[in-house]
This record gives sequence, structure tokens and C-alpha cells, in this order.
Amino acid sequence: MNQEQLNRMHTAKGFIAALDQSGGSTPKALKAYGIPEDRYHSEEEMFDLVHQMRTRIITSPAFTSEHILAAILFEMTMDRTIDGLLTADYLWERKGILPILKVDKGLAPLENGVQLMKPMSGLDALLKRAAERHIFGTKMRSVIKNANPQGIHAIAVQQFEIGKQIMEAGFCPILEPEVDITSPEKEKCELLLKEELKQQLALLPSQARLMFKLSIPTIDGFYSDLMEDPRVVRVVALSGGYSRQEANQRLSRNPGLIASFSRALSEGLNAEQSDDEFNTLLSESIASIYQASID
Repeated sequence: MNQEQLNRMHTAKGFIAALDQSGGSTPKALKAYGIPEDRYHSEEEMFDLVHQMRTRIITSPAFTSEHILAAILFEMTMDRTIDGLLTADYLWERKGILPILKVDKGLAPLENGVQLMKPMSGLDALLKRAAERHIFGTKMRSVIKNANPQGIHAIAVQQFEIGKQIMEAGFCPILEPEVDITSPEKEKCELLLKEELKQQLALLPSQARLMFKLSIPTIDGFYSDLMEDPRVVRVVALSGGYSRQEANQRLSRNPGLIASFSRALSEGLNAEQSDDEFNTLLSESIASIYQASID
């Protein structure tokens, strides 16, 4: 783990840009960007278009290390180039922004009120490639729908188990056990989840370093005690379907919690906008998310 990069993630002001839409969520992201499904006719074309969208965001003069600490990338994005450089190298060398890789393979079917991650049999090979491409950290998502203690325990155990494998390979993992913001038991889910996370953290050696990506909590300041654990580099928040305005308002009521937004970051951006229009809107979006992250 690069100490300079780790220090930046731990202490610098800013937020994480989530640019990691996978095959399942890409059509929705492109549609929101003004590119309907009838504009492409193969998966290859779809991924070319979404890379163009991500490239436009990353190369924008609004997308700088002044406000953005890191960007989360989809596996295919890691293998592509921007301005002749591999995406991770462009982010770090040209922008001073840390590259993070989404490593999960999607969600398993709902069981015991949760969706665990699908098996990740090729993880070691993926981490080897990630090291060659100068990736700083990883991210993996599972989802909690109901306050089922057995299911939430299984989510925490799986996240930490794979997180340890990722740390041993030299990366800083982001564990993302998302609580569905529409769950009627959201607050109870968060109470159960935090206890499980604290129990798993206590089992780690003192030199372990990881991050959490969590839904913005129902109770303001709820994750402050997690942030105090020396093994936790940062706790970041997903927007989870909230609009940018609502996500920012909720985030600003949680000191120390910073954004890792995807939909809320790109909200309003459109393929038909001129560069000036696009960059102005992105700049406003980034400034508002940054402000909510440092409040």
C-alpha cells in the first residue's frame, strides 16, 4: 500500500467519485446521460459509449484533486486508456486522484433479508492485474433489505473475509454493505450492521487498513465511532437513490462522513451538452458534494 496515497485518503479533504457502473447498471446510466438503448446494438458499443462518458467526466477541468480524493472504476475501465495512459495512471499522474477498482461480480439472490456477493473465484488474478495497473484500493458491494440478524451477520463476515484477502494483496479495500434506503427497517438494519462491523473490526490486526462505504444513516452521526478506529482509513457514503440535493443535505449532518456518489454526481449531465455547459454543471455538482463532505 502506497503510504503517500494512504495518507491522502486518510487526511485530505474531498470525496470519492463513483464511476463504476457495471454491465447491469450501464444502460440506466447511459439513459440518464441522454443515450437511450436504441443508440447502441451490442455490449461492446454500450461499453464504448460509457467509457466516452467517463472520459468526459475525468478529463473535465472541473474534475480535480482539489475536491476529489479518488475515483472508483469498473474493471473494463481499468483496462482502457485516457489520452494514451491507462485510466488509473491518468487519474494519479495527471490529476492526483487515487484509482479504486470495483471487484465484486454482482449480487446473489435475496436470502435471509440480504443479498450477498456472488462468488469471486477470479479475484486473485484480478488483483494481480490491478497491481500492474497501479490501483490503490478496491470496492465491493452487498445489500441489506431487512433487519435479519443472520443475514446481516453473513454480509459482514463475507465482506471482511474478502477484505482480508485484498489487504494481503497490498490494497486498501472498501467494504460496502449497503442498507437499502427504501427498507421499512432501515434504522434497525443499521443498528445490527454497526455491531457486526465493530465485532469483525476487533478481530483484525492493528496494522490492518480498510474503508467502509455505507448508506447515509437514519441517525445523524451514527458512524462517528467507526471513524475513530485506527484501522478505518475513511467512512464514505453512497447516495443510494437520493437526489443530489437530498443526499448532500443528509451527508452534511454527519461530520466526518464523506461522499462516494455515482448517480448524484452525474445527475443532469447530458451527451448533447456543449463542453462549457457540461463542465459548468459538473463543477457545480462537484462543489456541492465537496461542501457536504467537509461540513
